[in-house]
Amino acid sequence: MKKAIVIMFVLVIILLSQIEETNKIVIPQDAIRYRIIANSNSAEDQALKEEINKEIEPVISEILTSSSSLEVTRNQIKANIPLIKTKIDPFTLDYKINYGQNYFPEKYLYGIKYPAGNYESLVITLGQGLGDNWWCVLFPPLCLLEAKEGNFDEVTYTFYVKEILERFY
Repeated sequence: MKKAIVIMFVLVIILLSQIEETNKIVIPQDAIRYRIIANSNSAEDQALKEEINKEIEPVISEILTSSSSLEVTRNQIKANIPLIKTKIDPFTLDYKINYGQNYFPEKYLYGIKYPAGNYESLVITLGQGLGDNWWCVLFPPLCLLEAKEGNFDEVTYTFYVKEILERFY
């Protein structure tokens, strides 16, 4: 009897872990990532990175709300690089903007590990680019959901992301 209870317990644990896996956010292979890399990890450089991100966010948000497909998103990003530059220029620092294949180190998002590699992305490097970075996914638009919706718990957020992924794929 004890063996049967133990076996049933193990089977329930396995089933629950598989159900949990299906609710996790998975970045599609053909996603477009977004990254802002700070000059350094000094408090000043990290604050500057956040400030620049806030300046750029309305431009990115407009791109995402007007995009209906991966190709439209690509074209909107390319077309808006000059506008993004006008948002960064007043900060009078050296920076680079690159849209294309860029290296991303290993990342974790809601408990899922995403491997290091080259990904289609918009990368803004501030100064020497030696500091911690801010990153998200532009398409499908996973990065601005939390900022727009506020205090979502992980279950609600995951459900919302699933709806967006279903809309585009």
